Amino acid sequence: MSNHEIVDDKVAPPSFGGLWDDAYAATLSQPELLLYRSNLLGADKRITNFAGGNTSAKISMEHPHNGSTVDVLWVKGSGGDLGSMGLDGFASLEMPALLDLKKLYRGLEFEDEMVGKLAHCTFNLNPRAASIDTPLHAFIAHRHVDHMHPDAIIAIAAARDGEAITAKLFDGTVGWLGWQRPGFDLGLQLEAATNENPDLDGIILAGHGLFTWGSTAQNCYETTLRVIATADSWLREQCKEPVFGGRERNALPRGERRQVVARLLPELRGMIGSAQKKVAHFDDSDAVLEFVNSKDLALLAALGTSCPDHFLRTKIRPLVVEPDLFDGAVANGKLRELITSYQDSYKAYYQRNALVDSPAIRDPNPVVFLLPGVGMVTLAKDKPTARIAAEYYVNAINVMRGASSVSEYVGLSENEAFKIEYWALEEAKLQRQPKPKPLTGRVAFVTGAAGGIGRAITRRFLAEGACVAMFDIDAAGLSKVHEEFESVFGSDRILAIEGDVTVEDSVAQAMEDTVLAFGGVDNVVSNAGIASAAPIEDTSLEMWQKNFDILSTGYFLIAREAMRLLQRQKTGGSLIFVASKNALVASAQASAYSAAKASEVQLARVLAVEGAAVGIRVNVVNPDAVIEDSKIWSGEWRQERARAYKIDEKQLVEHYKQRSLLKCSVSPDDVAEAIYFFASDKSAKSTGNILNVDAGNAGAFTR
Repeated sequence: MSNHEIVDDKVAPPSFGGLWDDAYAATLSQPELLLYRSNLLGADKRITNFAGGNTSAKISMEHPHNGSTVDVLWVKGSGGDLGSMGLDGFASLEMPALLDLKKLYRGLEFEDEMVGKLAHCTFNLNPRAASIDTPLHAFIAHRHVDHMHPDAIIAIAAARDGEAITAKLFDGTVGWLGWQRPGFDLGLQLEAATNENPDLDGIILAGHGLFTWGSTAQNCYETTLRVIATADSWLREQCKEPVFGGRERNALPRGERRQVVARLLPELRGMIGSAQKKVAHFDDSDAVLEFVNSKDLALLAALGTSCPDHFLRTKIRPLVVEPDLFDGAVANGKLRELITSYQDSYKAYYQRNALVDSPAIRDPNPVVFLLPGVGMVTLAKDKPTARIAAEYYVNAINVMRGASSVSEYVGLSENEAFKIEYWALEEAKLQRQPKPKPLTGRVAFVTGAAGGIGRAITRRFLAEGACVAMFDIDAAGLSKVHEEFESVFGSDRILAIEGDVTVEDSVAQAMEDTVLAFGGVDNVVSNAGIASAAPIEDTSLEMWQKNFDILSTGYFLIAREAMRLLQRQKTGGSLIFVASKNALVASAQASAYSAAKASEVQLARVLAVEGAAVGIRVNVVNPDAVIEDSKIWSGEWRQERARAYKIDEKQLVEHYKQRSLLKCSVSPDDVAEAIYFFASDKSAKSTGNILNVDAGNAGAFTR
């Protein structure tokens, strides 16, 4: 990998050595150099967390109105991630206009009104919204400024005697500012501190993070790395075993940890997901296990986090779930009591701190669950949010380890935490977020996912925001489909599981893998298929049994495991069987296939009756002649059907088209649309139904 390529965020470099490539940098414009620096810094999660921190450069540019030269502040805009952003992620504002805002500032009480004025400083109609940190960058009298959230620095920033540590460690080259919520006034404080101390390389913000600067992009980058590396090296030297008060218990073996989480997650997901579906992320990394197994777990967890970015992602504090609540009916009731207690505590926290104009209370459920002996589970509105919350809490663990090793860890005070969480500007940012897609927060399990219909179903579900576990016996095909969708939708929401629907243990393991990846399941689509044709006198017992193994027994095994899981969640759900026109219409020379498909329909009807009491809907989609992109139609079935109809194989598509009432062909996407309907809330009051997607076949009319 060349130096100018960004390192994978899961493989941090062994040290804070710079990755700056002089030859590559020489080809870049000033804005591109800012982006290059930003991507390099954001790619290492030890330097700053996902979407955390910001960078800036004051660049002389030609004014589009009159051709004059003006200094323009390029600064990471609201939202976005340093490691993955492009040039369009930067806000650009005219420096003279920004400096003029100081004349309008009326003091801390009116600080929030200044944010609205930032838009009036926009350069060249840039639509990217400026962040609350813009004045902090603007008022520092250096061309290039970095604001990072390194674990090592925040450990010092969150230590009770962090100011003294900073003075001793950096020998006056790095300054200190006490805790204050980001905003216009903090920008003025940074301006005063840098003007009064021109030899400073940076400033640590108590409980928050680091500001550094330089005269060039490269100089700024190297200064940032040097300051972080100094803190990191010192903390490693000072940190002596045991940490967190020593070990309280040993971690369970990995297999047992997985079993505990697989048992616990559906219950947790059901208990906190009644108003909004939640998706889970499980982390049993060494750092997490060291923390959850420590003597100081309860004490430190109760203190919450310090850095505002950590806090916003992980709530006021996590919930510790002791091992006696991991399993059993009695434990389940106690777990519900524990969660209710957390909800009541959160509501009381809101009531103690809310002002007349505070935003309405948000979801009172915990985001982070700490499981002694097992690890950490995070539950959030979607998989990326859950994963990122876990990453942030690992950052918080690293901070607590460092701070408590060299001093005493100090979390954000309750009132300051509330001011951040329920800040009107944060609420406005939340309101600007895109509306969730219809299946956001839901988990789908699709069998036969490597085939044409399975691929179309998976694509449709992913496009609507769902997480999808793809299950198929075809390892090569499954890998190809997984790679295809990962390139479009990212890796967070897709899981590929190789397995056999006819094998009990394989099905159970697939469901467990889905729970471990996403927390549970909401929509289960039985789509695995096979097709064979022969006159009854030529139908072997092997052929008969194979059809029933896959199309009947396989559907039974998937449905049974799904029903067990859905009943544990207690959040309802939807099972969808992909049957066939042959389930309803007699088709010559297809007795095994047709009989097996008919059994699917009857099984679905029975399950619709059984599941209704607990909100589980079961419906059937009946396709016909879906030849496009079909594994079934690429094999002997195509030849057998052509022989049955006494036509050439090349005539099959037109034959089925003309046989239909609507005179058109059916595609995998057509079938996927029907399945999506039964998975979505659009069919919330439909169960026990059969929906034909066959372009019209009078014999298949169900009524």
